[in-house]
Amino acid sequence: MIDSHCHLDFAAFDQDREQQIALATRQGVTDFILPGVQASQWPGLIRLCQTLPSLHFALGLHPYFLSDYEPQHLALLEALLSEQHGHVVAVGEIGIDLAIEVDGRFQESLFCTQLELAQQHRLPVIVHHRKSHHRIMHCLKACGFKQGGVVHAFSGSLQQAERYLDMGFKLGIGGTITYPRAAKTRETVRQLPLDAIVLETDSPDMPMLGYQGQRNSPANLARVLDSLAELLNLDRKAIETHTDRNTRALFKLGSSAA
Repeated sequence: MIDSHCHLDFAAFDQDREQQIALATRQGVTDFILPGVQASQWPGLIRLCQTLPSLHFALGLHPYFLSDYEPQHLALLEALLSEQHGHVVAVGEIGIDLAIEVDGRFQESLFCTQLELAQQHRLPVIVHHRKSHHRIMHCLKACGFKQGGVVHAFSGSLQQAERYLDMGFKLGIGGTITYPRAAKTRETVRQLPLDAIVLETDSPDMPMLGYQGQRNSPANLARVLDSLAELLNLDRKAIETHTDRNTRALFKLGSSAA
């Protein structure tokens, strides 16, 4: 299994990061993709991912973390994408979130600029969304984005899913599907082809059913896989193999690091 979205560099893991990586590895997680969220975090993220071949990083400006944003951060992002060529696997986590008190037009402008950087560097993107699929799709079309990526924590309709798939994206499926009350998302996921799916935890956030209020961990990725196997009525190993292949191809990870 590959956790295509986890924030192991966050302070929530400062006390037991190595142990959590080891625990997830024992549970069958071979690789971890760690998205960047703000400029001040990028150096530490890169250093962490240099410590183990199973850790891979992306770099981006997340709409949640724009309180310290300065225009030179985009220039720094562009410089790092060039400097870390061959190591950085994506531009992300980027996106548009219309449920927070950050100007939507500013978010959209920043998102489009980061899409252009990803296009220039031939990298996929990791996309955050909330109440914003229509604006995200508008931006993707407006800049003719062709590099694909992941729509993180996808919870839209089947029609929206199909539009993303047509644009070369995969859909990040995580702990939401472990909740029976997430009926609409579960029904959408049930209708997806395996080619559409990558697995994720969003650790330390988005805890699984039964673990509400607790820190999430990549070690819980097996719970997502189990829920997906039940939902799709497919063999667990087949889903594991297929989603692994999807993630490796998208992020150009090569063979297993484990």
